[in-house]
Amino acid sequence: MGASDRNMILPRIRQLDEGAVNRIAAGEVVERPASAVKELVENALDARATRVTVDIADGGRTLIRVTDDGHGIEAADLPLALSRHATSKIDGSDLLNIHSFGFRGEALASLGAVGRLTVTSRTAGAAEGATIRVSGGRMDPPRPAALRGGTVVELRDLFHATPARLKFLKSERSEGMAVADAIRRLAMAEPAVAFTLRDVSDGGERVLFRADGSDAAGRLALVLGRDFIRNAMPLDAARDGFHLGGHAGLPTFSRGNAVHQYLFVNGRPVRDRMLTGALRGAYSDVLAKDRHAVAALFLTCDPVLVDVNVHPAKTEVRFRDAGLVRGLIVSGLRHALAEAGHRSATTVADAALGAMRPDRPAAPVYQMDRPGPAARAQAYAAQMPGFAEAPSARVEQDFPTQDGPLGAARAQLHENWIVAQTADGIVIVDQHAAHERLVYERLKAQMRDRGIAAQTLLIPEVIEVGAQADRLLSLDLSRLGLAIEAFGPGTIAVRETPAILGAVSAADLIRGILEELEDEEDGDPLSLQSKVDAILSRMACHGSVRSGRRMSGPEMNALLREMEATPNSGQCNHGRPTHVTLRLSDIERLFGRT
Repeated sequence: MGASDRNMILPRIRQLDEGAVNRIAAGEVVERPASAVKELVENALDARATRVTVDIADGGRTLIRVTDDGHGIEAADLPLALSRHATSKIDGSDLLNIHSFGFRGEALASLGAVGRLTVTSRTAGAAEGATIRVSGGRMDPPRPAALRGGTVVELRDLFHATPARLKFLKSERSEGMAVADAIRRLAMAEPAVAFTLRDVSDGGERVLFRADGSDAAGRLALVLGRDFIRNAMPLDAARDGFHLGGHAGLPTFSRGNAVHQYLFVNGRPVRDRMLTGALRGAYSDVLAKDRHAVAALFLTCDPVLVDVNVHPAKTEVRFRDAGLVRGLIVSGLRHALAEAGHRSATTVADAALGAMRPDRPAAPVYQMDRPGPAARAQAYAAQMPGFAEAPSARVEQDFPTQDGPLGAARAQLHENWIVAQTADGIVIVDQHAAHERLVYERLKAQMRDRGIAAQTLLIPEVIEVGAQADRLLSLDLSRLGLAIEAFGPGTIAVRETPAILGAVSAADLIRGILEELEDEEDGDPLSLQSKVDAILSRMACHGSVRSGRRMSGPEMNALLREMEATPNSGQCNHGRPTHVTLRLSDIERLFGRT
């Protein structure tokens, strides 16, 4: 060691002052205005407020004001409420048995460290209210204030004490949208509480969100729209102390991103990768990979079964048995999807009607009542003798009457579209998409029961697959109804194919399987069952009724009846709708009929 090293002055360890500690802590708790709003509204909810009003200006940068009618804070406790790690929600003896939103006692101290914070409160029975102010960590003594009841927390100039953080904020519009999203999530968690969010920038007052107290379904309809409730499945599943409730949208009600997925654990809004992964896994069978389900899932359990103290913002959780929770979500959602049967989203029909509607709809005109079948037959007989009997006989022979939800087949258009008549409208079915789902479900059922029955090819089909030959040969495809063997370098011979697929191109089948294996390598690894299902889906696509095939009346009706009895038949394997239902009243409006 040289002389310069021996003479080097070592840095001394020292205690940071309270202001620096609070600013560091604030960086973890308060990332943006939406974080501050979330913490303050959660405090209001913990105070048992029934009405919460939030005012923001400039996206929350210059003003955040939260007013509630909760039980308030005693005047003598105000200085303590603004100090770190002071809370009335827990006593510190048990950090797992948490029944409140907040429990760390950090929010107010953190906000006071990075902004100008004023808290005014009055408890029931108090002679007057009290207010206290803190700016950049410096606290003034409390003083009397006029307030009818509850608490008003006003935060001005967020991050004025840490101006570098301002550079990381997004535009005023983006920050305001994040605030609105935080409010919507808390409003869904507490449907009985009334919420109002207002933008008061430049002295104005614009209501961004308002929700009066209601039940859970009413609140979901308000936040996610009534279309969601009409096209969602109620959830009610339980397992070993956990309960899954809420609503999940039909696969055909999906979206191009995951922003409409809301997850709650014991009433707390969370963003948890394990939970979102379980949601994605539950829909993997019915959605394309670039589509996302719309859902509001509420998971409840004994608080000791979940740790909410794993993230500064309390948005992530850790379950004692994560596998149990994932299994409950996947099985609960898949059961609901199976119960939905052939349902397809009403928005599909709305989009179809919108596409057909003229730019300038004609004014409705009076139309006489539609005559009954007997009256129509008499009119036809009078107008063209012998005509009525011929069509009637043909319809009875080729298109028997059916009372099922999807009606009776009446025609096939362009060798792909089946048109069926129901009691109050028509159904248009994509025969390829529908049969693809039916074949897929049959394959899965066979796989579960005894393995897929195979048919031996008269002449084995030789296929060049290059470097993928070894990988294919290493897979056990016999349970999938496929028998392959090596046939030289980079080449395989297919000797058996699934019997359910009939005459199918073995080469196309093998290429589809290889594509699924490539998708597994490029994206997230699939579980074994998911991998098998993906391969079966590809097989079903190759073995289904193709577009361009003419079908007889009995064949079409058989397809409709099987759709009604098959789970998930409202959408094909890729998440596209298999049919569109149009009500007669909507069709009549297209033509201006009343």
